[in-house]
Amino acid sequence: MSEQAGLPGWLGTLAAALQQPDRLAGAVRLRPGRGGRPAAVLVLVGQGPAGPEVVLVERAATLRNHPSQIAFPGGAADPGDADLVATALREAEEEVGVPASAVQVLGLLPAAHVAISGFDVTAVVAWWHDPGGAEAVDPQEVAAVHVVPVDVLTDPALRASVRHPSGYTGPAFQVGEHLVWGLTAHLLDGVLELAGWQRAWDATRTVPIPARYLVDRAARSGRDPSRPEAPLDEGGPDAH
Repeated sequence: MSEQAGLPGWLGTLAAALQQPDRLAGAVRLRPGRGGRPAAVLVLVGQGPAGPEVVLVERAATLRNHPSQIAFPGGAADPGDADLVATALREAEEEVGVPASAVQVLGLLPAAHVAISGFDVTAVVAWWHDPGGAEAVDPQEVAAVHVVPVDVLTDPALRASVRHPSGYTGPAFQVGEHLVWGLTAHLLDGVLELAGWQRAWDATRTVPIPARYLVDRAARSGRDPSRPEAPLDEGGPDAH
């Protein structure tokens, strides 16, 4: 793991919390890992004009599962990956063009389980110390890249809870015309808590999940997205 020198002061609380196992366990308490197929996502935090900001991707509308949803860059571990940090960094470069040399890894959250796909997803939290123009590298996977200020993510007026038809309930974030929910929102909520950036919000306020996020082309075609061997666009690691 990279050295922690040279971090901006506002990252100190998050960097320290990522070294405290008891706090990390709390960040994924609603869906702890179960020994599923390993995958990783990159929670990339940078310095923007208005303060801290986080990189999110908009999944392509043509993907078989979870089209158009907002997620972190990431994917399943490949046999050639040295570890899950390598997985997250590789996926970030492939999806949004951010090279590993431009980021400094701060720590990892414990794996979070995704029941629909059988993945155990590890969030790798990193500091984007040399920010550049993150962009969608492969439009077949990523429709757009959204760099969102933390001030927007923590705005109480843009926070709510969602309930999926399956019974899943969890936090959500309104980001422009998009709703961030499911695993992404769960991990993002945990990181904001660890960093001390949370602002009080009304968790009893619920909003509907937009219908476009509930389209599942694999289900309509009769394929089973819960298969452990399913590729990431078939019930991948950022599914609910």
